[in-house]
Amino acid sequence: MNIEVQGFVVAGFEGVRDAFVSNFVEQGEVGAGFTLFVDGVMVADLYGGLIDAVTGEPYTDETLQVVFSTTKGATAACASLLAQRGLLDFDAPVASYWPEFAQAGKEHIPVRWLLCHKAGLPTIDRKLTFEQTLAWQPVIDALAAQEPYWVPGTRFGYHAITYGFLVGEVVRRITGMTMGEFWQREFARPLGLEFFMGLPADLESRVAPMIADPPPTMTDEMRAAVAQSLLVRAVTLNGAWPDLATAANTREYHAAELGAAGGITNARSLARFYAGLIGPIDGGPDRALFTKETIDRARQPQVEGEDFVLSMSGTAVQIRFGLGFATSGPLQVYGGPRGFGHGGAGGSAGFADPDLGIAGGYVMNKMQNNITGDPRFRALLDASMTAAGK
Repeated sequence: MNIEVQGFVVAGFEGVRDAFVSNFVEQGEVGAGFTLFVDGVMVADLYGGLIDAVTGEPYTDETLQVVFSTTKGATAACASLLAQRGLLDFDAPVASYWPEFAQAGKEHIPVRWLLCHKAGLPTIDRKLTFEQTLAWQPVIDALAAQEPYWVPGTRFGYHAITYGFLVGEVVRRITGMTMGEFWQREFARPLGLEFFMGLPADLESRVAPMIADPPPTMTDEMRAAVAQSLLVRAVTLNGAWPDLATAANTREYHAAELGAAGGITNARSLARFYAGLIGPIDGGPDRALFTKETIDRARQPQVEGEDFVLSMSGTAVQIRFGLGFATSGPLQVYGGPRGFGHGGAGGSAGFADPDLGIAGGYVMNKMQNNITGDPRFRALLDASMTAAGK
């Protein structure tokens, strides 16, 4: 494969470029981007490969990409900003902001548990169509009526899709704005990001389709059992969604404001977002969007151990969550031991480590089934840490 990599690295960061190229050679990368900031300065901005291996259309700095759960970091930031302004109390009941939520034994669930996956609401019992789940209100109504799948607070399990609706509705009740509107006003426009929750129609042609990884080989019996598992019900909203790649390659999905899995961006904007949280950046605000107190609160581990939902994949998934952000742990690394960020299905990731002064973003169109961590992102992170002397 003839790989054309464009962009730049500053002197001393050539190893990052080498790792980026190696992902195409060794890991089957098709099209991707990676950007790194150190102390607010962009030191690597790389993109290359193909949008479509059949047509040969190149993956450029104009390409936009669905990043699935990497979006959760942006949604978490919206909640943290409201808390920083004194408009949101993480320990207040969700129902104090969203009264209809106080049904089926949920009246005392604090907002904090939505952000760290302890609320017991990883999916819904109600049967909705794909179109209804993209319309927002049908899912909100279903979640308000839903009885938790476990006693809230007693365990944690990944709220793969419901997270965006749960946190997003709290944001909407406080601000009167949808997730996409609040995100654009408070983060995307101030930081100069091409990062959308609800993609404008005139940008649709720039989105690279997701390329699904072949599913693991299973017997019919195994497939039937998996289809009924809480994990599959969580990632499909009780069967409303087709597989993620199929769903994500529709205009309807791109237009929806899905704060858990619908973000569309590029590596440069993803990295710039995380860099802007922790400090001033070139061409951006002259101070961090988050105070030190907000950063420390956001990355303070809230839960740690085996994720009840993700471990239904057959692999015991050990993970650590702060307030909406994942934090460096056994399977995911976001810099040093107190780095934070979020990854997405298939491999994308964004991160920051304010202690080390680094922030970065990785996006790609070729998905890999790596529930225990994507080797492409890890290779780029390792090369970045080495080059930065961290």
